[in-house]
Amino acid sequence: MSLRLSTVILPVDRWHEGGRAKWRRAEELGFHTAYTYDHLSWRVPFRDGPWFGALPTLTAAATATERLRLGTLVTSPNFRHPVTLAKELISLDDISGGRITLGIGAGGNGFDATALGQEAWTPKERADRFGAFLPLLDRLLTEDAVTHRGDSYSAVEARNVPGCVQRPRLPFAVAATGPRGFGLAARYGQAWVTTGDPKLYEDGTPAQSDEALRGQVAKLGAACETAGRDVTELDKILLTAFTPDRSAMLGSVDAFVDFAGRHREIGFTEIVLHWPIPGSGFAADQAVFERIATESPRQLS
Repeated sequence: MSLRLSTVILPVDRWHEGGRAKWRRAEELGFHTAYTYDHLSWRVPFRDGPWFGALPTLTAAATATERLRLGTLVTSPNFRHPVTLAKELISLDDISGGRITLGIGAGGNGFDATALGQEAWTPKERADRFGAFLPLLDRLLTEDAVTHRGDSYSAVEARNVPGCVQRPRLPFAVAATGPRGFGLAARYGQAWVTTGDPKLYEDGTPAQSDEALRGQVAKLGAACETAGRDVTELDKILLTAFTPDRSAMLGSVDAFVDFAGRHREIGFTEIVLHWPIPGSGFAADQAVFERIATESPRQLS
């Protein structure tokens, strides 16, 4: 099974003071996709520092690169509406020449959850919202005009001509760890995204994490079977930095090759590394990171 290597570049740099250079360097290093987080702000230490919008950043990245795929990891309903998001995604897909992947999930209870003045949704409410959001977004990206009346989201003669460059629409990478999310991934996703089991982040072992990920892959397979879909049609994406061996796997090329090989055996087709940010949980040696980008694909082929 082939394994792609991608990166996620947090939107923390002014475009002309290092931001543009990172995206261009990601393309030079041969990453398959460069993603960014779609938040209004994020956790400490980023909460009180620079943080730019995901879709404008990706638009700029599209004009600064030629081959690199681009995407969000992940967009959520926390501060988005399907009608406006669809228009922006169609525009971004056009500007990039069809290089956009939408990572999308139910969202969490962080700063984005209340930034618009609303009460934070419960886990059930987030799942309900996501279950309404994704089918409507799918329609908006594939139909010229959409009218829909829903409890959470509505659209009235929402026009989206000419639609996406990618047909029938740009791909969805659906983040999911629960039954309803797996069902949505099976029905609407071209890929599935996970960060692993959050309960193992602090005190788990790599072996426990691997076993939890095997369980998630199995649940995705069961959801696909229920939906009448072949699970091999979906890419399986692991966003790293949230598993117990998050630091060790970036210590050397050999350590990463071991990590990536284990996860390829579990069933993953894409591994995503955070671009190093000093003084944060994503700190790493830049030279080693770049060696991993250029050398590990040959060892994993």
